[in-house]
Amino acid sequence: MHLVRPAEMGDVAALETLAAVVTPGVHTVPRTRDKIAASVERSIASFAAQVDIPSEESYLFVLENQATGEIVGTAAIHASAGSNGTYFSFRNDVIQQVSRDLNISHSVHALTLCSELTGYSQLSGFHVKERQGAAAAMPSALLSRARLLFAALAPHRFGDRFFVPLAGLTDAAGNSPFWDALGRKFFKMDFLDAERIIGGARNRTLIVELMPHYPVYVPLLPGDAQAVMGQIHPDGELAFKLLTDEGFEADDYIDIFDGGPILQAHKNALRTFGAALTRRVAEGPAASRGKRLTYAVASGSGSERFRAITVDCPPLEAGDTIALSADARAALRVAAGDSVICVRLQEPSC
Repeated sequence: MHLVRPAEMGDVAALETLAAVVTPGVHTVPRTRDKIAASVERSIASFAAQVDIPSEESYLFVLENQATGEIVGTAAIHASAGSNGTYFSFRNDVIQQVSRDLNISHSVHALTLCSELTGYSQLSGFHVKERQGAAAAMPSALLSRARLLFAALAPHRFGDRFFVPLAGLTDAAGNSPFWDALGRKFFKMDFLDAERIIGGARNRTLIVELMPHYPVYVPLLPGDAQAVMGQIHPDGELAFKLLTDEGFEADDYIDIFDGGPILQAHKNALRTFGAALTRRVAEGPAASRGKRLTYAVASGSGSERFRAITVDCPPLEAGDTIALSADARAALRVAAGDSVICVRLQEPSC
């Protein structure tokens, strides 16, 4: 059984081990022990905070293999992007060019620096130790879905819109063709240096001071930079599949550093919010005969007591209870009669 729960200070060493194998250029996972510890401390404070309006809260989750106690994944959700500044991205625009004298009309793809995602809730930091094979599919789906289940349990902690930046294409050394063609011209530094100095928040004053404020005409960029725009780093392919299956959409925005896609959606378009079912816990196990489906089941009422696991059981559309085994009840820290939230899980489409 795998369990998703809030990160604790005792997880710092395990998170550091996970971060050590993240590909260079994948900027949403903190790398050093000090930054990881600070992220965990911020998360603990966020879970404990009384929230009226989403602000600087950041919630960090871990995926734990219950059989071994090993931390095998992590993911985060930030209440409000740019809460201490502005979140910048490039918006994909189409500019119409018309000459009546020459009877010429055509469209030009352009990138416009914008702050439209400021205030959206942001998913980030998704990373699992094993990303290949059927054995990794359901734990990964649970981890991705669990943070949205937390948002569904505590909607007052988040905005109505969510977005997810995914890492763009870089080479083995972490160099980005998109950055080399655009950002380097203004920042005068390598991609990884810019990542280290400015960080993943994308809300620093340096961006306002140095990034171009006028539309960038895409046809003027080198071919290799155009080719990677909106493309996903191989390490992000699983996350992309999970998120698009959830209801997130791409194409409107890309990252200003590596050109990676930024997926976004209103919460009402997401399966977790639209299809989640609240059920009362009954002592199990569930019936062993008939059709069985896999559900992500979460408890905790949106607090630091939040827990999520997968459960195989008959379809939950009929009835108002879910039968849970003793192990499942212990993992969720619930008893018979308590309420849990459930949403069906499916393996990511290929």
